[in-house]
Amino acid sequence: VRNLAIYPCLSNWEKRVLPLSNPLLRRDACKVGLRRTFRQKSPTWEERLADAVTPLWRLNYEEQLQLKVERQQEILRELSSRLSNTDSVPLLPIIPSPLRNGYRNKSTFSVNKGVDGNPKTVGFYIGTGKSGNVVCVGGGHLLNMPEKHALVARCYEDFIRQSPLRPCIVFSDGGHWREVTVRTTSAGGAMAIVYFHPQDLTREQKSQHKAKLVEYFARGPGSVCRLDSLYLQESAMTRCSHQDSPYQLLYGQPHIHEELLGFRFRISADAFFQVNTAAAAVLYRTVGELTRVSGGETLLDVCCGTGAIGISLSSKVKRVIGIEVMEQAVEDARHNAETNGVRNCEFLSGKAEAVLPKLMPSLDSDSGLTAVVNPSRAGLHYRIIRALRNHLSIRRLVYISCKPDGEAMRNFVELCCSRNEQKKLTGEPFTLTLAVPVDMFPHTTHCELLLVFER
Repeated sequence: VRNLAIYPCLSNWEKRVLPLSNPLLRRDACKVGLRRTFRQKSPTWEERLADAVTPLWRLNYEEQLQLKVERQQEILRELSSRLSNTDSVPLLPIIPSPLRNGYRNKSTFSVNKGVDGNPKTVGFYIGTGKSGNVVCVGGGHLLNMPEKHALVARCYEDFIRQSPLRPCIVFSDGGHWREVTVRTTSAGGAMAIVYFHPQDLTREQKSQHKAKLVEYFARGPGSVCRLDSLYLQESAMTRCSHQDSPYQLLYGQPHIHEELLGFRFRISADAFFQVNTAAAAVLYRTVGELTRVSGGETLLDVCCGTGAIGISLSSKVKRVIGIEVMEQAVEDARHNAETNGVRNCEFLSGKAEAVLPKLMPSLDSDSGLTAVVNPSRAGLHYRIIRALRNHLSIRRLVYISCKPDGEAMRNFVELCCSRNEQKKLTGEPFTLTLAVPVDMFPHTTHCELLLVFER
């Protein structure tokens, strides 16, 4: 049977995502769908949320990995077609996550109207604002959610329901209480960051509500969360950096710490750190193997976050230069290098598209350059690609992509395409020689794809 449309018991998502060529996945999916038909009821709110946030949760882990491999193969075929390349890129077997359930070390919970209509419900959205059918559902049942995160979310919901202040759902409608972010470490450290719209409250009024928040989590019912740090950020914007509106430490320690590959890393409120710590260790170890550094090179670590990649490879290279836009993350990276006794790392703060072009001419190319880039889903700015492409001493580049089928695809093409004077891509083109998927996000359709470019 090759047409899933004849199985009305399957959801639209299952019909779309399951590969028709895989009888095993088809068979198990149909079993799931038939069980749903026999129940004669619609999916619960919890199931709907799980389908949205962790859409592969109904499949066993081996089937999830197979789906991800097939998707990466599609992406590499698309890239080959754009480059008019008839040679297939070797795709190594996917590296599984050592931890598959409760693996997230960072979660952000929203506030909105719940299933029962209560506007002070903390969880994740189902629906869209445009259609006016947004419902907020608690996420404690999600397979990727640690119990500590769900506990903090429940306590925050309890607190704001006791507060006389309204939630801030639509900025123009007023209200104050917004999202809460929870960060945890493998050793049990926990940080919570509450986002708050000040509206027209006086300083004294804000102080009173902050004090109540501290009382609740430090000595009240929320003390069960055992938070090491409680932050609050006042902001009238949807997203706001520490530079725009400083995170206010209400109580506890200013940082939490994580152990990774034998190093100790300090993590600030808004610093980037891979969301799956156990899989991050596998990822960084694989990156180290793919760079093939041997001791005399300079390593460029672009979008370096708190410095984990550069520091973990510092003993294998002569020098590490990391670039990161988040100033607080750069402070963490410098602290991490010092704490771990690493003396050959330098971390620069600023937008990589501004810092890197100025930096490249000053680098000593005699000892060789190797680059590792780890951008967000938006990929790298074209000025970064141009600077890397045109510096001929970079013979090997490892690109860590969390969304290779998005804007990053343009990066891949511009690294490998023929010289283009109009785009100022004058350096020798790279060749994509190897790709390695690493599953950082079990139960979702996403994984990290490591791509090795050489020339």
